[in-house]
Amino acid sequence: MYNQSRKRVDNMNQLPCSEYPRPQMKRESYLCLNGEWNFSIYGEKRNENGKVIVPFSIESKLGGNREVLKPNETLMMEKDFEIPDGFNIGRVLLHFDAVDGQSKIWINDHLAGESECGYLPIVLDITNVLKEVNHICMVIHDPSDSGAQLRGKQSLHPKGIWYSAQSGIWQSVWLESVPVDYIESLKITPYFDEKYVEIFVKTNTSGKVCISCGKQSIKGESNAALHLHLDEMHPWTPENPYLYDLDVTFKEDHVTSYFGMRKFSVMKDHEGVMRLFLNNRPYFQSGLLDQGYNSEGLMSWKDDQMMIDDIQLAKSMGFNMLRKHIKIEPLRWYYHCDRLGMLVWQDMINGGSHYNLLTISSPLITNIHFKDSHYRLFGRKDEHERKRFLEQLKGMIDHLYNCVSISMWVIFNEGWGQFDSSKALMLVQKWDPTRVIDPTSGWHDQKMGDFKSWHVYFKPYKFKKDTLGRCVILSEFGGYQWAINDVKKSFGYKRMESQKELEENLVQLYEKQIIPAKRLGLSACVYTQLSDVESEVNGLVSYDRKTIKIQTEVMKKINERLKDDEK
Repeated sequence: MYNQSRKRVDNMNQLPCSEYPRPQMKRESYLCLNGEWNFSIYGEKRNENGKVIVPFSIESKLGGNREVLKPNETLMMEKDFEIPDGFNIGRVLLHFDAVDGQSKIWINDHLAGESECGYLPIVLDITNVLKEVNHICMVIHDPSDSGAQLRGKQSLHPKGIWYSAQSGIWQSVWLESVPVDYIESLKITPYFDEKYVEIFVKTNTSGKVCISCGKQSIKGESNAALHLHLDEMHPWTPENPYLYDLDVTFKEDHVTSYFGMRKFSVMKDHEGVMRLFLNNRPYFQSGLLDQGYNSEGLMSWKDDQMMIDDIQLAKSMGFNMLRKHIKIEPLRWYYHCDRLGMLVWQDMINGGSHYNLLTISSPLITNIHFKDSHYRLFGRKDEHERKRFLEQLKGMIDHLYNCVSISMWVIFNEGWGQFDSSKALMLVQKWDPTRVIDPTSGWHDQKMGDFKSWHVYFKPYKFKKDTLGRCVILSEFGGYQWAINDVKKSFGYKRMESQKELEENLVQLYEKQIIPAKRLGLSACVYTQLSDVESEVNGLVSYDRKTIKIQTEVMKKINERLKDDEK
């Protein structure tokens, strides 16, 4: 394997985040391009250049802690690289796993590609422009929240639930070499009831493929669905996250992957209550809102272990689900959820123009829901941006489809750029019928789909049956605030002054509101949140991950109460 992880970069013992970035489809050829890059910023009032450590944005502490890139400024990022002898076996693909902003990429002065999405990967075939020494040049513009593109929680004026904007490369950059005829992607679909897995091997040319799983193997044509029946089926659950290893060969190309046998559905339990089911059994999902920010890297993880630590912390507290909120993580994060056993609700990133405060906030108090065909109310007048959102929604689903742990897609949150959610729901159902879907998390419910999805913060939660007979989920609640450090203008939903007060109130919250609601028909709950983010200090762990605010056993006992109640 070609891996430069032993090189030193700015006194670092290895390139940052140098682990293989795509465990869901792994090849032996791999060349990490993380590490030191040159950057320049140009604008009317700014002319700056220097070094930045990729995959950390220029605004993050790990990337240099520089002033945020303004919408009228241009960021240029550059790096030289060489291809080692024997690396190129036919074609060379360049991967940018995420670049925040609208980017254009030149390789050796040839325009190789461009992207408008700051959260989805870019893959470029650069074979025909390679030289002995090669030069990457990226030109990036980032409107942040002054534009209508996908932007998530980033803001040029961060406060409360909106956080510091960042720009440029924020996930790994890497090269792989493939034969002239190669595997482009895998689509792996478990059929739990039928006890087989469907594997679609997409290749750039047609031909025979061989698929092996342990002692079993099948052969067939590429670009067609192939079925691998399992002699023994081991269900995947958070308690027993059993994964099958997979080997796929196409001509001279070979990749490895994995899959899990699981089934996500919404059905009636023995009492006729609509609930979430896992593998044909009712399964209460107790989760945390997880935004994936940290004090050193903003949206970028300092290292692989930091991802693992967050997931394991949630598991140690007894949670079985994380709602990945308004962020698409590196594929390694989902791999760790797959192997450690953590269900994931995956949010789509929000976009749209300026949000009307009345539209996105008043339903929390008034419970008034607007029709999302009123594009002006939701900042969605631009038809091109609406079309682009749906294209990028499809891109996210395709990108994450093989992640075993993802049980739910969340399309819109609290009306942020919401539009035509009935249409979006039908599209996602078509693209992925194997997962459940929450089309409108929080409010602006359009009275369709499988879920009545509630966000409750400023008043006690009292379970109400849905008048349409849908499954009821509490997709956000809690948000208890305890500022352990000196945080200016700290934000949360109920202020606590000590660990003891926080623990006592959490126990009371679950015992008096959540556990009784579960008995009445509540099917899932998502506490806000796993970690602090900047001035929002309602996490169970601090922003720098140095302080766990509650005893893990306290939270574990609460979650055990939820499980025991099922017996």
